[in-house]
Amino acid sequence: MDEVWQVALEVGYQRQLAQQLCCAEADTTTAPVIKVQAAFCIDVRSEPMRRALEAVSPSIQTIGFAGFFGLPVAYTPFATEARRPQLPGLLAPALEVSDQIIPASGDSSANSVQLNHAAGEARQRHHALSDQWGAARRWPNAAFSFVDVAGLGYLGKLMSWISPSRAARSNDDMAGLPSRYKQQCRPVLLGLDDQEKADLAAKVLHAMGLDQQLSPLVLLVGHGSQTTNNAHAAALDCGACCGQTGEVNARVLAKMLNEPAVREGLQRRGISIPERTVFIAALHNTTTDEIEGFDIDLLPHEARQEWNNLQEIFASAGDQVRRERAPSFGLNPPIDHQELLNKFIERANDGAQTRPEWGLANNASFIIAPRERTQGLNLEGRSFLHDYNAANDTDGSVLELLMTAPMLVTHWINWQYHASACDPQRMGSGNKLLHNVVGGHIGVFEGNGGDLRIGLSRQSLHDGKRWMHEPLRLTAVIDAPAQAIERVTQQHAVVRQLLENGWLHLWRYEGDRLVRYAEGQWQALTLE
Repeated sequence: MDEVWQVALEVGYQRQLAQQLCCAEADTTTAPVIKVQAAFCIDVRSEPMRRALEAVSPSIQTIGFAGFFGLPVAYTPFATEARRPQLPGLLAPALEVSDQIIPASGDSSANSVQLNHAAGEARQRHHALSDQWGAARRWPNAAFSFVDVAGLGYLGKLMSWISPSRAARSNDDMAGLPSRYKQQCRPVLLGLDDQEKADLAAKVLHAMGLDQQLSPLVLLVGHGSQTTNNAHAAALDCGACCGQTGEVNARVLAKMLNEPAVREGLQRRGISIPERTVFIAALHNTTTDEIEGFDIDLLPHEARQEWNNLQEIFASAGDQVRRERAPSFGLNPPIDHQELLNKFIERANDGAQTRPEWGLANNASFIIAPRERTQGLNLEGRSFLHDYNAANDTDGSVLELLMTAPMLVTHWINWQYHASACDPQRMGSGNKLLHNVVGGHIGVFEGNGGDLRIGLSRQSLHDGKRWMHEPLRLTAVIDAPAQAIERVTQQHAVVRQLLENGWLHLWRYEGDRLVRYAEGQWQALTLE
């Protein structure tokens, strides 16, 4: 009986999705000249922002791609040993990224070495003092006296939580680094020569569909959340970046694609990047729906001017998305767009806010298709959108990557929310207000003991009155030939098991209609 109700719930959503996808009408008006291409992560929170940008400025073309941007890297923040993966959890890092102090003024290499040395020493001194301070708090014989003596020092932090500021998103990777170095601290790909970089860049551009017809400005837009006092912050960041923000990957790829030597190597591989084309790394703040740019000071004057011209478009698109989201937080959107933005920023900086954003709640579908299939549709922030053109993938290699990496990751995300909503006692982590973090990074207790809790907190799924996540199995929709999809299924047992055992639904386009995969064959889609 439970399975019957589950299927009925899913059919209710699928009927609406199928009607939207099948009834979408192609835009027959003259296509505008594309001045900006913006590659967003496929995260469901990117769908409303992409839709808003295209509505505000038709000269912007948005693209969906996994937020690690095809870079299999591990990242070590400047002057630390805190190495971490920046790619999907099912892959292993093959390349290393670390930070360097790179001034925009083009200082000599000798001066650059001095800057890196001075900045590194300053940060290490700060961390050494922090370690001593932390140790003092943990000494058993000092625990109670420490509270008496140092308690007043926490009043400032408590006041900032009680009366949250409107400060911009902070970057923990820069903690302890003197502010004069922060703007010059940039992630750099290590250990590759120009030819190896060109090989990597060619693969990434081909997978993104950007190996031809590039616009003057190409934005690589990762995403990250802005929250305060949140033990589950990683659940709101990028799943394709292993629970981190996409900032590092976007900055590394943009820098690499702007290098003249890499472009010369791409030219020899048949990929011609126009001289006027500039790549810019950016980040979509999914809590406030602002777009932040990086390394703008390194760009040519014309590109900086173009970036400045985009700020009004970003503000208008962000306001549209915030007005869509406001009712889910019980906010009545004010007329003034700045006032509404301030409300979202204050939520992000509020240490007592248990629901700074809904993250990927209510995710339900993953669409692998050209943007033309979904452009103009309001998918309500429930769909992962990955651009794919089967005509440019003659050997099916890109489709294989999509079905064995992004499709699996979106399935994981979908089932994390599904399990936490359907069985919150065993598969969820309970009440966030009672959480105590164990060992810094290991997990959380609910209260002062018991088992480590897994999954999402109740506050991530429920607004106090109703569930904000509808527990549906993921519906994957692919615009590709049946033979190509079946070949991937036959070659990869994990994909075959997901389909045969009913862990997700698979549809594909057959012309302008949809068919579904069931019992090893394609069947007409009937949702009556």
